[in-house]
Amino acid sequence: MTDTRIAVLIDADNISPKYAAALLEELAAYGVATVKRAYGDWTTASLGGWKSELHKHGIVPFQQFAYTKGKNSTDSALIIDAMDLLYAGNVEAFALVSSDSDFTRLATRIRESGKRVYGIGARKTPQSFVAAVDTFIYVEVLGQEGEPGDADEAPEEPTTPLPNLQSLLTRAVNATSDDDGWAHLGAIGSYLRSLDSSFDPRLYGSPKLAALVEAQPYLTTSGGGSSGVRVGLKGKTTARKAATKKS
Repeated sequence: MTDTRIAVLIDADNISPKYAAALLEELAAYGVATVKRAYGDWTTASLGGWKSELHKHGIVPFQQFAYTKGKNSTDSALIIDAMDLLYAGNVEAFALVSSDSDFTRLATRIRESGKRVYGIGARKTPQSFVAAVDTFIYVEVLGQEGEPGDADEAPEEPTTPLPNLQSLLTRAVNATSDDDGWAHLGAIGSYLRSLDSSFDPRLYGSPKLAALVEAQPYLTTSGGGSSGVRVGLKGKTTARKAATKKS
């Protein structure tokens, strides 16, 4: 955990309240949520599930009436507040909690000002928004309160297929390895995040990157402890070491 101050701005119209505790716990690994706000029309029955979560987690509700049918005024309210917070300079990072692509330009604008941006949303989130943030976290990998099928949850929408894992890890090892064919696990993780802001080993069934790497039959690992885990492509590290000895 770091002392980075994070403004957590939640589009309550777009995210189920059952993820409230889990998303805040996830963000605690990146910093301290000094601002926690949720936006929506709290007079509607559809947001009823959020009300208990607001009190439980100290999230401040911001009322935004839908002035015109079919228009989402919640997005505008969140964007205006985000810009106010940006110019106030009291936070170092923003967490935009939504699956809505309307926040794509907001994310890029905040990053242009040198602030870090985290996105949290469902797998249905458009790629434009996912790519606009530094790190995107899918709610499907988070723990949750309640059960699937809650009354407040929107019907499931098609999701984007996950990138091919073998291709991703092979590229990462090749890009970060030394002359002997070994790459440090930390460097691989950094490369994967820069390649895809939404990369998360939990999407592939592993809690940590180390466990995911060790489970792949085409990879080999070495070391650990203070020196860190090193990763190589099977058959490639031995060949490279042998070539070095001959020279």
